[in-house]
Amino acid sequence: MRAVSELQALQDERKKVDPEKAEAIEQFLVKLRSLGSGEADFTFILDDASGNSFIENPNAPSSDPLLSLRFYERTYEQQAALGFLAEPTKESGDSSQDASTVEGNSGGLQRIPHGSVGAVAGRRAIAQGNSDEITAALYRYSAPEEVDTLPSTCAACATECVTRFFSTKIPYFREVIVMATSCDACGYRNSELKPGGEIPAKGKKTTLIVRNVKDLSRDVIKSDSAAVSVPELELELSSGTLGGIVTTVEGLIVKICEALERVHGFQLGDSTYEWKKKKWDGFTERLAKLLNLEEPWTLILDDALAASFIAPATDSLEDDKQLTIEEYERSWEQNEELGLNDMDTSSADMAYNTTSTS
Repeated sequence: MRAVSELQALQDERKKVDPEKAEAIEQFLVKLRSLGSGEADFTFILDDASGNSFIENPNAPSSDPLLSLRFYERTYEQQAALGFLAEPTKESGDSSQDASTVEGNSGGLQRIPHGSVGAVAGRRAIAQGNSDEITAALYRYSAPEEVDTLPSTCAACATECVTRFFSTKIPYFREVIVMATSCDACGYRNSELKPGGEIPAKGKKTTLIVRNVKDLSRDVIKSDSAAVSVPELELELSSGTLGGIVTTVEGLIVKICEALERVHGFQLGDSTYEWKKKKWDGFTERLAKLLNLEEPWTLILDDALAASFIAPATDSLEDDKQLTIEEYERSWEQNEELGLNDMDTSSADMAYNTTSTS
């Protein structure tokens, strides 16, 4: 309604100078008043490159079905306007080599991409037929934990940096890719865990009943496609919240609480309505009771890509009675959101089958 007041303040002068424009603004004001009074539905979009804007969720800490939040990478112009650029980026016409290319120096030495040395050593040992060298080379360089690098761009200052990653297999789970990025220019650091291998045909819902301290210490892998819910807290986090993280059951709940405090914290000042304070205080009290294990509670990870994981307490999943894993068919809407409905792999499958049979 502030926009209505400011536009209305100069209407008398506009009618004298430009009656047509004043009439158009008057019609616009009528529409604004109807929206402000709630007589008509409308969509409000708040786009902030700095990420410092906020729209209140009246259902907090529960999710708001009418509110959606999307993060995006800032463009070069937005980085420059915010003053985040540590140095100007190089023009596209400049020839430059990244950390993964072979590069010569004044001494004639070559800088070999990480990982290629091991591959060369393994092939040389096999060609020479030395069994001891073959074993040593393959054990040293073919391990899944070998770290590779690729050129990247810092998400904070847009300067060139390096992302390190490796692929490994987690028991009872699947192959994953661990990625870590660090920027020497601004100090930005980020780590992610991505699922590896093919996309599973079904989604997975993992339910854990937490009863003791050992359950709080269970390892948890939450992918960026997983939704988290705790029925006892009436807490639901949609997919994408918190991103992909590796933590424990206790650590996941603490991170969720910290994220909620960070988002809704400024609402809890002296001017906050009393009912809002009581609602938040009641939520934190119930959360403390759960972490203190005063009563059993349930943690649910619902991942349409089956890329999330809660570690079992026993060597066999069937023997862990507190952990339930349920596979389900993804809905059309879930496949559409994940971009799977338009994915066509027929040409790749044909090429793979041709290579396999030849």
